[in-house]
Amino acid sequence: MPQIGGAGQRKLLDAKVLLIGAGGLGSPTALYLAAAGVGALGIVDFDVVDISNLQRQILHRNQDVGRRKVDSAADTIHAVNPDVNVIKIPQALRSDNALDILKDYDIIVDGSDNFPTRYLVNDAGVMLGKPVVHGSIFLFEGQASTFVPGKGCYRGLYPTPPPPGMVPSCAEAGVLGVLPGIVGSIQAVETIKLILGLGDTLTGRLLIFDALDMDFRQVKVRRNPNCPVCGEHPTVTELIDYEEFCGLPHVNNDNVGAVLVG
Repeated sequence: MPQIGGAGQRKLLDAKVLLIGAGGLGSPTALYLAAAGVGALGIVDFDVVDISNLQRQILHRNQDVGRRKVDSAADTIHAVNPDVNVIKIPQALRSDNALDILKDYDIIVDGSDNFPTRYLVNDAGVMLGKPVVHGSIFLFEGQASTFVPGKGCYRGLYPTPPPPGMVPSCAEAGVLGVLPGIVGSIQAVETIKLILGLGDTLTGRLLIFDALDMDFRQVKVRRNPNCPVCGEHPTVTELIDYEEFCGLPHVNNDNVGAVLVG
């Protein structure tokens, strides 16, 4: 492709991308980034493979049930491209470790399915000046957007989280198995465009996909100058307790702020 060429392949090889989750969204994103030649992929996921994951989490196979997702993911990625440097991070993403984990990467791809993790990733990305490629899925609908420094953030979509229990996770409500493949592929495209500096990303736009109607539509997302994180006078200048922010009970264990993926 003349738009990429040798210089573009070098950019891909030199890029370091962090995937938040090795589940429904992280799976297609990881596979396509590896196939495109992205040099380093970090994967944050503390979970193990369950048989119920297999209808949508295509990084994993029946023989992987019970294994750590980061180990299964690394094997599948290396089967596609053995030259990818897979950095396995088998731990929960929390306020006390997020900045250290995110700081060494060029782009963050958020494949989590819970609001505390999304706000945590967003705020850490803003504080570090990292672009965040967002994806979410629910039943038959998916959403994607790209947030780059200085041009808004996830809080422009959702200034405050919904009440606890109003929006169930994929594990609770279910999701059409192919849906994360579509949204995760969009996240991979956005990531590659950011690396290469090509085309128009979804910055300032939210892409909404309805699988039942096979309909794509877009909503403009404007930067809020009064945003407490990315606004003109931010009031959130350090990472907070995101379970408390989202109205969830605080649990003092290693799964607090954990990545729960689709």
